Amino acid sequence: MKIEFIIRTIYALCLIGAGLNHLITIIIHGIFWDYYNAPILSRLFFTSLTVLDPIAAILLFLKARAGLILTFLIILVDVIHNSGLLLYEGRTLLNDMFISQFIFLLFVMSTIHIPWNKNR
Repeated sequence: MKIEFIIRTIYALCLIGAGLNHLITIIIHGIFWDYYNAPILSRLFFTSLTVLDPIAAILLFLKARAGLILTFLIILVDVIHNSGLLLYEGRTLLNDMFISQFIFLLFVMSTIHIPWNKNR
């Protein structure tokens, strides 16, 4: 198995897991849940990831470069957004959710060149 396929598979599994977390939130709380009084744009962002995460995962195998771009943009915006929201709320960044997102961002940033160069 080629390393670029393994990397895209890891990305896809992480995206599917994240998308499922957002879906579970919708199932439990409903699509209009306020995420503990989060700003409306944050609520829309969180809900949109229910759809965007699996789309990126699928694109990683159907249109690899588009999937790589979307994967990078999703996790970059997610980390920026969540760090800003957590700090605005006076909460720490040292929690499992944020740390796992940050590690995934670092992993994507350090490996994306491999599948990118293999899918010209």
